[in-house]
Formats: sequence, structure tokens, C-alpha cells
Amino acid sequence: MTDTGWTLTASEGELQILTGVAGPAAMMGHRLTIAMASWRADVQWRGKQPTAAELVVDVDSLQVVKGEGGVTPLTGPEKGVVRSNALKALEVKKFPQITFTATDITKAIGGYRLDGTVNIHGTSRPQTVDLAVEDTGGVWVLTASAPVRQTQFGIKPYSLFVGSLKVADEVNIRFTARYPK
Repeated sequence: MTDTGWTLTASEGELQILTGVAGPAAMMGHRLTIAMASWRADVQWRGKQPTAAELVVDVDSLQVVKGEGGVTPLTGPEKGVVRSNALKALEVKKFPQITFTATDITKAIGGYRLDGTVNIHGTSRPQTVDLAVEDTGGVWVLTASAPVRQTQFGIKPYSLFVGSLKVADEVNIRFTARYPK
């Protein structure tokens, strides 16, 4: 059997963070869709079995795509403020990358289960990701979604009005990519 590898980047897919709102004034806040515009996923294969995978995300590539809900629509300048606050909370200068390294990959119904370690904000924690793989003819479509609690990585969720409006602690990471056969 030969060893091969795949490399995926933002040109083949998207990596998004979906946030919620919490606190007594939650109805005033926006549920955000944030895109990470610069990332790279490397997958190592032995024959037809993936053996390792690593995802590296450049934190400074964070872009606020949209905000749903809230009292008023999220404007362009407000998106800039949200981006600035997020980069400050993530301490981008000190922790410029987020990584996920899968060291145990097992076949599952409809795809693979990836067990490994995620490193965010200088803190490493075990993480399991269920990756769905769909054969659409000439392209493999890969999708995954995983919840992450900010406070487990030493990140204080952004808040306003003495905590009565804040970003929910748990965010959802959503990944989609297309890889040609």
C-alpha cells in the first residue's frame, strides 16, 4: 500500500463559526455567522484509509459574514467592531492559529470519526469530530459540525451591559469542503 495525502484549503470549502446569544437581553443581540477565510487541512492516507489529519486555521482571517436577529440589522461598521472584539478575545497576536490534529481515524456510517486534539487560545483539549463523506460522482463532499465551549479554552465570551447581553459560551464549528476524485 502506498501513502498519499490530500490538502484542502479555503478555496475548496468553508469553515464557519456560528454563535448564539445569552443573558436577560439576548433578544437584542445577533446570532453571528463568522467565516475563517484562511485555513489548511492535510489528510494522510494509507491505501484507502485516512490515517491522520491536521487542520490549521489563521485566526486573523476571521470575517463576520452576517448577524441574524437583534433589534436592528448588523451593519458593515458593526461587523468591523464584532471582528475587532473577537480578535481581542482570542488574543490573536499571542495565539495566531487554531489547530485540530486527528490521530485516530475510524470508519463510521457515512464517513469517519476523527479523534484528536484541538488547540485554541493556547489550551489543548480532546475533541471528536464526525466527518460525513458523500460521493457525488466526480467529487467527494466532506461535512462536519462540532460544538466548542469558549470558556474551556480560557476565552471569556464577549458581553455588554454588565453581562445582560453576551455571546453564548458554546459556539458551533461548521466545515464543508469539496475534493475532486
